[in-house]
Amino acid sequence: MDPSACRELLEKLLAEEVAALTRLEGLLDKEHGFLVANDIEELERAGDARQACVGILVRVEDERRSLCRMMNVPADPAGLEKLLTWCDPSRVLKTRWAACADQAARCRGLNDRNGALVTSRLKRVEGMLDVITGRANQPKVYGRKGGYDISGRSDHVLATV
Repeated sequence: MDPSACRELLEKLLAEEVAALTRLEGLLDKEHGFLVANDIEELERAGDARQACVGILVRVEDERRSLCRMMNVPADPAGLEKLLTWCDPSRVLKTRWAACADQAARCRGLNDRNGALVTSRLKRVEGMLDVITGRANQPKVYGRKGGYDISGRSDHVLATV
């Protein structure tokens, strides 16, 4: 493959990634609103749309890795850097690539924010269930099968010598 064909392919993949990340960023922001509002139906729809974006991002990453292997460079950031240096001496794609990485970091932040909200709510529900079932003041310990044993007793026997 010549440098211009490689550049065109990388440019196409980058455009697809930016479009998917832009959509994902909006979806994650809307998802937060649905979480706050407890809108389960909209949250499920948003989850489906989010998964579609993630599917596109995975496909783009697979194609990029495949291109790196085909060009005999490592399928990691250093290999991609080498490929970009070879096929894009003007460094236009490299600049756009950095902006794409920043956008991906914003998406990760939004996803982490949503995950923290979900975790917080799960802990709250767990606490309410503990109160309802009378287990609020009992210690939670791991049982011998690895799950929580909330009976207040451990399955371990202590022996003294």
